[in-house]
Amino acid sequence: MNAKHPGGGFNPPEPTTKGGPDYGRFIDAMRALQDHARAVDAPDEVISEAANLIEKVSDLLSPFDTDEWRSPSGRRMDLPMRGNLLSVPMKMKKTDDGRIRGWAYFRRFHLGRNGAVHGGEVAHLFDSVLGLASAVLTGGPYQRTAYLHVNYRQIVPIEKELHVDAGISRVDGRKIFVEGRLCDGDTVLTDAEALFVRLKPGQP
Repeated sequence: MNAKHPGGGFNPPEPTTKGGPDYGRFIDAMRALQDHARAVDAPDEVISEAANLIEKVSDLLSPFDTDEWRSPSGRRMDLPMRGNLLSVPMKMKKTDDGRIRGWAYFRRFHLGRNGAVHGGEVAHLFDSVLGLASAVLTGGPYQRTAYLHVNYRQIVPIEKELHVDAGISRVDGRKIFVEGRLCDGDTVLTDAEALFVRLKPGQP
C-alpha cells in the first residue's frame, strides 16, 4: 500500500520529462480517439477492427500502470494542461488587473445533445478554472472545493474557442470565494461561483 504523499494528498506539479518527446502526441491522439468514439458511424467490421486495435494498445500500456505520484500525467509542465487527459482543453494566465483570463475549447467528446456541451463538463471546467484562480491569485496551492454553483444561461457550443475569466470575490480566513464566467464574444454563456478552503498541513 502506497504511503500518503505530503501536502494534503495533492500531487505537487513537480516537473518531469517522463513519457519523452511524444507524450504530448500520445495525449493528443487519445483526445482524438475520444472524439471519434462520440462521432463515428462506421460499418460493424470497422468497429470490430478498431476495438481489436484499442485492446492491443491497452495490453501494451497496462504493464506500466503506476500511481498518481509517478505518472507524468499532470506533471508535464511543457504541455497544455500539464498533459492531463481529463481536463477540458484551456489556456489561462494571470492578468494585470488581478484576475485570470484565457480560452477554453470543448471537443466533440464533451457533447451532451444537439450541439451543446454536457452540463457536467461545464461544471468540470469551472471547477478547474475557479480552482486555478483561487490557487494562483492567493498563492495557496493546497485547497479543496467546498461548493460550486453554476448558472447555465445559454447553450455552450462544442468545437469553438470560448473566453473564460475568473477572480477572487473575497477571502475569509481559510475560505476563498471565487467567481467566473464563460463567454462567446460578448455573450455570457454561463457563470459560476465557488468556495475553496485552504487545507491544513497533511489534510487530505
